[in-house]
Amino acid sequence: MLLSEQDQFLSHNGEVLVFQLSKPKHAEEADDKTMNLCVRRMAFNRDTKQFVQKSSGVFSMGASHSEIEIICCSCTTDSRTGIILPCILVKKKKQKSVKYFLLLLHSSNKFEPSFYFNLDYELKEDIRLFAGPSLLWRHANKLFYISSNTCVVQSAPVQLSSVVWTGEIVGEGTVVLGIRTAFLPETEEPDGFSASDRAVWGSEFFGYALQSQKLLTGTCFMPHAYSRVVSSVYVCRSERLRKQLRISLVAITHKNQLVWFQNGAAKGVCELPYEKPCSVKPALTSSSDLLFAVSFASGNSCVVQRRDSLQVASKWQKVKCVLVDDFIGSGSEQLLLLFKDDSNTDVLSTFKITDLGEVNYASGSNYKHDVPAAEGLQENGLLTVRALETRLQAGWTSVRELQQHLGLQKRVILESCKALIDLVEERTHILPNSKEVKCRRWEGLVSLWDDVEDPPDSLSKETSSASEVPEHITEELWQRVVGDSLVVGVKLTESFYLSLSDVSLSLVMDQDFSSISPIIKCQSKIIKLNKAFSALAVSSSQIEPPPKKIKLDLHCKNDLKKEFPKRSSSIQPDGTKTVTAVTSLSPLLAFHRVCCVVLLHARKQNQQNDGLQQSKKITVLCGKILLSLEDLSNGRYSIKMLRDNSYCTGSMEDILAVLAVSVRFSFQIVSCDCTLTPVSSWLLGEMECTPFKECQDNLFCHKAGNIYGTIFNWALKNPFEGALTIFCR
Repeated sequence: MLLSEQDQFLSHNGEVLVFQLSKPKHAEEADDKTMNLCVRRMAFNRDTKQFVQKSSGVFSMGASHSEIEIICCSCTTDSRTGIILPCILVKKKKQKSVKYFLLLLHSSNKFEPSFYFNLDYELKEDIRLFAGPSLLWRHANKLFYISSNTCVVQSAPVQLSSVVWTGEIVGEGTVVLGIRTAFLPETEEPDGFSASDRAVWGSEFFGYALQSQKLLTGTCFMPHAYSRVVSSVYVCRSERLRKQLRISLVAITHKNQLVWFQNGAAKGVCELPYEKPCSVKPALTSSSDLLFAVSFASGNSCVVQRRDSLQVASKWQKVKCVLVDDFIGSGSEQLLLLFKDDSNTDVLSTFKITDLGEVNYASGSNYKHDVPAAEGLQENGLLTVRALETRLQAGWTSVRELQQHLGLQKRVILESCKALIDLVEERTHILPNSKEVKCRRWEGLVSLWDDVEDPPDSLSKETSSASEVPEHITEELWQRVVGDSLVVGVKLTESFYLSLSDVSLSLVMDQDFSSISPIIKCQSKIIKLNKAFSALAVSSSQIEPPPKKIKLDLHCKNDLKKEFPKRSSSIQPDGTKTVTAVTSLSPLLAFHRVCCVVLLHARKQNQQNDGLQQSKKITVLCGKILLSLEDLSNGRYSIKMLRDNSYCTGSMEDILAVLAVSVRFSFQIVSCDCTLTPVSSWLLGEMECTPFKECQDNLFCHKAGNIYGTIFNWALKNPFEGALTIFCR
């Protein structure tokens, strides 16, 4: 296939697309009014070191050869699918107007007309294709654009002398970077600016967002002094940090320079080897080097490498086109340079593929003379492949061993949970013997005891210790749903609780789920509810900052020591002793219906004859709870905090559930000069709080907003000092 001056080259997915206009083969007459837009997909063959044709496509148009012309082509995003497709702009001349077609090329080589429009002038200045597909151009210092979504030519309310870049910027959408005439600062003297000042302030760099029709200041891209000399820009990266736009870009100037800008400041500059640079393209190579391919109006090209500094790495002359893509399928980008060759007019006859590193292919090279070297490379490659296969096999073996270990660990946990439940329910747990192990394929999981009829003494002692626990230890087992949390509470008998320490709850699913662990992650708290209305956390993390609560904590500890010298964490006899467990509700909803066993863990203190105390770990079965989607949808376990005659009617369980999911903050308020404002009146009035019937010193906030559900407790020690305790989520 022969090339003409109108042929266009485009890279897409590692292939080179060649677009040409030609007459149909069957129509050679001069009066024929049909032209074909042909595309050929060319791929690089690493064996023959040449480009070969993979497929082709044809699109017929009603026009003569003198009337039709390919304007430009680019890869843009199709807004309907988000897929990047080749896009071609074609011009068709008419008697009084010019018609433009925008075509999309699909992977099946089928052309799809996107939109068309008519103009009374020809497009010549700053023609850009971008996502949509959309088209943008400049005419008479005005900006025009059209999109496939509207198919109507629109004009932007900006005046500009050139467009240097069009693309996407984070948070702004499609942005056009351009240069326009600057508005000189007003001055009383007409000659208040020197010639150099007027040269600098004669133009300014700016950005214009098409969707929002917003102007972006040019100083976030580059200093103002560069706006007069910049000819082309490529934005490498854009991001927003703390609502500020941060931009990294490279620009080529009329002074034959390539400048790197970071957040509006110049970070590096490189002198270019040729004059009149016109475009710049980035390429990320296999060695993670960032290259910039610069094309010049004279047909020359060079590559600038960015490492510690910007420097020209290579240059070429008589270059027809420079493309950037992964042409050899290595996973990184290379440069494809197509050279002008008058002696050979075949497609892709003279080319060079390089990344300025290991990749270096050129047309016309005689690779047959390098047979010994090629054989050596082939042998080395074979040895490398074998070594990689060995390492891959070793890695796969390690992965399988790790999977087996994790599976064994999971089975041990499941069997331990079953044994624990059987133990607290005073059932005999049957350990798997060797036959069951082989049958279940539990590799390496065997009983720690011998398979004998009589259990060892240690096991019988452990069982007897569980049976020694008194029968009536819990007064009530309840559950509530607060937001996205499930709260389970156990009210203990007073005589039993006073002999316990390190109390916590566990929730274990009673179903046989082979794919998940039956243990539910939860957080335990011990709550006492009395006139002082304090909540003591046993295993929860302390969220409140220590400086704010140190005085209150010291007061509380001293008071507790006075009342209970032997046990500082004991609960007052008139208080409610409740242990709660809080867990996330969302994971449990996936099972539709869940039954959980509630276990209480603690250390029990026994008084010996010599007056010393001995503690031992105990596990007590408190009961089971049932949770279903029907109950949740009916609001069966929801808390009900309603107003009734200036009181909050929430039950004691509702109050405890709110406390369990809340975080406690304590504040010591002291006024040395004057008496304190009545805080209770402010809480009841402005904050819309109502006291609980069960404990009237504690107020529930009904005010709408994020503060709803907060519990306040105000204790006035004297007219100048008080303590405010807040329970909030």
